[in-house]
Parts: sequence; C-alpha cells; structure tokens
Amino acid sequence: MKVRIGLGLGVAGLKDEGRFGQLVDALEGNGFDSLWLSERVAGDAPDPVVGLAYAAGRTERLKLGTSVQVLPGRNPALLAKAWASLDRLSGGRALPAFGLGNPIAAEHQAFGVAREDRSPIFDEALPLLRRLWSEDDVHHDGKWFQYDGLTVHPKPADGHLDVWLGGRAKSELRRCGRLGDGWLASFFTPADCEAGRPVIEEEAERCGRVIDPEHYGAMVTYSHDEIPDALRTRLAALRGDLDAADLVPVGLPALHERLAEYVSVGFTKLVLVPLAEPDDWHTELARIADAVFDLQT
Repeated sequence: MKVRIGLGLGVAGLKDEGRFGQLVDALEGNGFDSLWLSERVAGDAPDPVVGLAYAAGRTERLKLGTSVQVLPGRNPALLAKAWASLDRLSGGRALPAFGLGNPIAAEHQAFGVAREDRSPIFDEALPLLRRLWSEDDVHHDGKWFQYDGLTVHPKPADGHLDVWLGGRAKSELRRCGRLGDGWLASFFTPADCEAGRPVIEEEAERCGRVIDPEHYGAMVTYSHDEIPDALRTRLAALRGDLDAADLVPVGLPALHERLAEYVSVGFTKLVLVPLAEPDDWHTELARIADAVFDLQT
C-alpha cells in the first residue's frame, strides 16, 4: 500500500499570489507527492488549471490535481484538450478531480447551469471526456452535448487520465463507483471514509468496474492553533454530530495521528489543507514533512 502526502490550498487560496511560486518550490523540494487546487470563482484561489500549469513549469515530479474542478457548465471538448495538454506538458502528472460545484447560488450561477441540471450534465459529460481522451472521430448525440466525428488532440500521455471525484452524499458515492477512478473525501472522518468506501465499491461492482484500492484519499484540513469560532460554526452546520476537532486536527501530533487513522482504513492519498497561510512556505512544509513523512511510502 503506497501512502502519498500532498497539499491543497482549499477554497481560501493565497492572499499573496506572489508567494505561489514559493509554495510550489517548497512542495517539490520537501518531497511532497502532489499539489491540489480548488475552484471557487469568488474566492482568492487561482483558476486551478492555470495554477497547475504554472506549477508544472517549476517542477519535475510534483503531481497536479484539482480538489475539485466544476464539470457542469464546461465544454467537454475544450476541457479534454486543456487536461490532455497539461498532462503531456508535465510528463504525465495530471490528476483531474471533478465535482458538481458549490451549491451556493452566487457560485454556480457563474457556470450557467440550473442546480437541478448539474447531475445529469455531469453524468453525460464525464464519459464523453474519457472518449475524447482515448478515441478519434467521436460521435455523440446526447441531451446536453452533440458531436459529429470530433477528434481532440493531444491525447494524454498514457492514452487516458484517472479521474477522481469528490462528494459526501450516498448518491455522490454511487456516482464515483459508476463513473470515477478514485474518491477524494472532504470533511469526512476516517470512520466516515471507512463507511463510505463500500457504497462506492458495491456500485462499481454492479457496473462491472473495479476501483483501484489505492485510489481512495482524503482532504485533511489542519491548524497549528485553535479553530476559529467562525469555522466551528460552519463545521457545525456541515457536521453537527461532530466536534470541530474531529474534522480539523490541531497541532502536528494530532495531524500525524489523524493521518495514521486514514491509512489504517485504507485511505492512502492524503491531501493536507492548512487552515491559515503560513509566513513562510519552506519552513511550514519542512515542519510538516518532519512530522508526518514517516507515513509516506
């Protein structure tokens, strides 16, 4: 079982975009597995594909993922080209992860998709993306997209891309089993992850598919100090059955313990999300590496 530890910016992004290069260099220099960028139109996070392309140009081995990118409201052909281009230019390091988008109206209105249409559009678009990555002369006559003999080049480096999906609801977990190659859980405890995995695997088996056992991961938000009251309120609205510390470990010993718990239930793609932007990324990531890299294989 290969444990990989990366870092995600989350929807908060960076207050000082000039320090993004420092973050990328520190991830590569300290041996982190991956960088994951979230999508929030109204937030400080950079556009994920643009940010990952920048990161690709500064690194040689850092994997490049989204956590997650909104799929409904995008042209599958243009999206297929963008991701295949990033994958080829980075030497096969692209890790697309897609979701339905934030339910807040101020966010999903930017994509021009009614909330009730997001799921059916997603279910049509993702299989189409896979075809555009692997086939030439694609014919498709669907409700949302129509192509007549379309070919998209370049193709991904390995002829395909593994697609990770987010989601917490059972319907989203079943979609992951039906359409995804991996699950990246967010604000799920290790126990939640352990309970959710069979839902994905059962749906995958029903559809004649198998999810790679190493394609289960978790976003792990952490803090060095106390969890702010504003975040406690948001987490209570999201998961009122838990204490905020159950979702956000405080301090490096607690972070190590939490990561070990995820590994113990078979979740090996671990994406750390700092609650606050540090003063210096090199110092921060060196501290994190010293504290948790005994778990990374």
